[in-house]
Amino acid sequence: MEIIQVQTNDREALVDITSEVRKLVNSHGWSDGALLLYCPHTTGAVTINEGADPDVVRDILVNMRALIPHHGDYRHAEGNSDAHIKSSLFGCDQMVIVEGGNIQLGTWQKIYFCEFDGPRNRKLWAQFLSSQ
Repeated sequence: MEIIQVQTNDREALVDITSEVRKLVNSHGWSDGALLLYCPHTTGAVTINEGADPDVVRDILVNMRALIPHHGDYRHAEGNSDAHIKSSLFGCDQMVIVEGGNIQLGTWQKIYFCEFDGPRNRKLWAQFLSSQ
């Protein structure tokens, strides 16, 4: 298992980690298989979405805040219940196809670490599954 370090600077953010994932695949010479990306944090997540227009990230964050506000009818004492709910909705993992040493994404797709309770130093676990 490999670890991708992610530093977040805001309470909520989608951090583009696509280049870090590509570097990881290239540095290990992984050729054909799948790469599992797993977030071990209960207030973080990982997702794949559009990366060409920054308004998409803005729209996701603004509307998630509207759907699941920071302050609401929550009993969790730490004050971050909204972050736990958002993490559950996005999910803690993504599987990415690796073919010929390249991660396979659609034209506009990027891989994002989702921060919902930052700023923090986070990590994403990566496990390559070879097709060989």
